[in-house]
Amino acid sequence: MLSDANQFVQTVTKLHRETVERWHDQEIDNLYDGLLHTVCQQHQFNFLLWHEEDIARSKHVTDTRIAQVKRAIDGYNQQRNDWIERIDDQLLAMLTNCDISMNPGASLNTETPGSAIDRLSIMSLRIYHMHEQLDRTDTDEQHRQSVRAKLDLCYEQHMDLSSSLADLLTDIFAGSKQLKLYRQMKMYNDPTLNPHLYGQPLKKAG
Repeated sequence: MLSDANQFVQTVTKLHRETVERWHDQEIDNLYDGLLHTVCQQHQFNFLLWHEEDIARSKHVTDTRIAQVKRAIDGYNQQRNDWIERIDDQLLAMLTNCDISMNPGASLNTETPGSAIDRLSIMSLRIYHMHEQLDRTDTDEQHRQSVRAKLDLCYEQHMDLSSSLADLLTDIFAGSKQLKLYRQMKMYNDPTLNPHLYGQPLKKAG
């Protein structure tokens, strides 16, 4: 059971921050256990996705390379979403194991804890790369001021989201909020649902 939601969220954001810094200097690793292992795995796919998307926007790569990157992006995005659901699955299992039931009339939230953790993961990447922009030596003061303003907003958003996630987890484990997992059922990588994967020719418009 999550005995301290605030401490858990602080641990998650520390994991995000430290791994982003580490993975830019060495191979991706996962040094965690339990739920944090799942959080780190989900974070890995955001890390990989972020850098593949940077390549896709480059003007200095071939069309063949862009096609390879696009397929990699689809794969990482699928896994990113799959592991969001695994975070929520583990939280649901924790509720069951602790015999926590929802209070009558407990409300739903607009997003699950896994989705909020995913957003914090992406925010950690954005903050890291904003700092890279701030440290550039080939830019002027106007650029640095613009980056500082964006960084301030990133930190504010990160703080607000962290606090909101801690509140949500506290409510869930108190039984006053429901944790209900809706499967995302992405179609684009499913060979039974995407006509371009199961061989159905593209329909012409009109």
